[in-house]
Amino acid sequence: MKYYLTTPIYYVNAAPHIGHTYTTIVADLIRRFKTMQGFEAVLTTGTDEHGQKVERSARAAGKTPEEFTTIIAAEFRQQWEKLGFKIDHFQRTTSPQHHKVVQGLFKRCLDNGYIYKSAYSGQYCFFDELYVSDAKPGDPCPDCGRPTETVTEENLFFKLSAFTEKLVELHEQNPDFLQPETRRNEVLSFLRQGLNDLSISRTTIKWGIPVPGYAPHVFYVWFDALTTYMSAVDGLDLWPADLHLIGKEIVRFHAIYWPAFLMAAGLPLPKRIYAHGWLLFENDKMSKSRGNIVRATPISDVVGIDALRYFLLREIVFGQDGSFSYDALVGRYNSDLANGLGNLASRTLTMIRQYRDGAIPAPAGAPAMAEQARETIASVIAAFDRFEFSKALETLWALLSAVDKYIVEQAPWKLIKKPDAAATLDATLYTAAEVVRIATALLAPVIPDSTAKIWAQLGMSEPLESVRIDRLAWGQLAGGQKIGEVAAVFPRIDAGVAIPKMQELEIAETARQAALLGKAPSPPQDLIAIDDFVKVDMRVGVVLDAQAVKGADKLLHMKVDIGEAKPRSIVAGIAEAYKPEDLVGRKVVIVANLQPRKLRGIPSEGMIVAASVEGGKPVLAGFHEDIPVGARLK
Repeated sequence: MKYYLTTPIYYVNAAPHIGHTYTTIVADLIRRFKTMQGFEAVLTTGTDEHGQKVERSARAAGKTPEEFTTIIAAEFRQQWEKLGFKIDHFQRTTSPQHHKVVQGLFKRCLDNGYIYKSAYSGQYCFFDELYVSDAKPGDPCPDCGRPTETVTEENLFFKLSAFTEKLVELHEQNPDFLQPETRRNEVLSFLRQGLNDLSISRTTIKWGIPVPGYAPHVFYVWFDALTTYMSAVDGLDLWPADLHLIGKEIVRFHAIYWPAFLMAAGLPLPKRIYAHGWLLFENDKMSKSRGNIVRATPISDVVGIDALRYFLLREIVFGQDGSFSYDALVGRYNSDLANGLGNLASRTLTMIRQYRDGAIPAPAGAPAMAEQARETIASVIAAFDRFEFSKALETLWALLSAVDKYIVEQAPWKLIKKPDAAATLDATLYTAAEVVRIATALLAPVIPDSTAKIWAQLGMSEPLESVRIDRLAWGQLAGGQKIGEVAAVFPRIDAGVAIPKMQELEIAETARQAALLGKAPSPPQDLIAIDDFVKVDMRVGVVLDAQAVKGADKLLHMKVDIGEAKPRSIVAGIAEAYKPEDLVGRKVVIVANLQPRKLRGIPSEGMIVAASVEGGKPVLAGFHEDIPVGARLK
């Protein structure tokens, strides 16, 4: 059985960052999972290398388009290899094989009467390679917000309007064709407004695939790029794709244009398209203009790629937007991997080494744990099949927590001292080791490097990647099997050391990629002018009274004197860090010119200034020297 899946064909106007990595991690997981289910899984990725943006980027870098695209394509390929992704086909749109397949698709559409020549004059977004209907000169692009430019040229058009009803029918009758449901509803809403014909060629640029018989036309980027999914496996009997993984910003092209091209050519449609959300950096969308793009390799160099894989798959509900931060990454690693899976594997195998001379006890076990393990296997596999990765991992960690509790209750360190408790000790050790084996097999697609190490420590002879996950069952761990050398797979990470190191490497990697693209590095964040800063009126205040807010665990209500006729009423989320009685008489910093608002019905006439890190408690700003109440901070 074959299972063919694809990532987006990444555009070469930017070097790979964590957004590209997220999609590719998910694709790599699915490929590994399907292989362990017995499928012949094949993964395609690649680079989209034609168009006006590439011409401009190459010129800015002082290179020809050929030189520029070769450098950036190599960057993607090398990064995916470094991060350990199992890529079967890496297709560049500049390859001769791809040109042949694009031209073949065009000929089929032409022969079937869906191509015609016409003049076009209108607004075009060069950043998104997108014609903007009903726009006036200078109007912004609806997708990226950049100003559009007016173009007038002879184009070849595809009769997209002829496929409105067929596409509506496709999405209505096949609800799984495009997921999640929110994206399907968006596409259906767009389709019901009616479709206009689509320009598929350009004559004002040279950097593209020539349209046979229509010189000097070259193919418009979407007719070119989308065809990569077929050209990468041309002649291999793998089409149609079982799954296209994409970001939500390119849904329209994949769920409307691509099926229409294939319908016009009389070719099979992909079976499924799944669009994930955006990856945010500390709740702000990553973008070059904000300078908050994060790259995967600095993270991998410090904490390992499996830490990043696990964090993204556990923290983000696939299909929704999700947030990345270094603090959350380290916190999730320490709690789930170091203290969870890693600690369970290490102490289980250490006890087998100490108490049973390194041999797995004869198969036995706790019936309740065995039943939970069976249910977990079924639930995790079903969740993976639905692309509910976060839910699958949550379910699996419930099993790990249950066996941790079971070990504490059984207390093997006490059983070893009781000669008549040998059978109970054997059952306890076998139960713990079997849970570790099952968890390791289920996690192999998620954290492949780390699970391979645990698998070897268990003494398993069968390669982990050859395990059939659909045949995984309780009791398959052989008694008498000798375990391997025990070593910590997930040593705890010191956030105070690891985060600055990742940030330092990120700066260096940003500079390296900027040089690769012929650009100066983006500033680390948006800057504000001094005029903006001086608008903030910060004053020294002293807390006269503090009380807990009824029904709110985090809120305190304070009366703060800042040198005015009467004290300010201020509500602040600091109750978890400070007791009310400890605040009375303390000098604090207040933002005094915020608009008042009510919290839990209590007026708050300012904001107290505190510092905090994600997941940490707030620390109030204060002073070493004595300073009068009401003094302004400058």
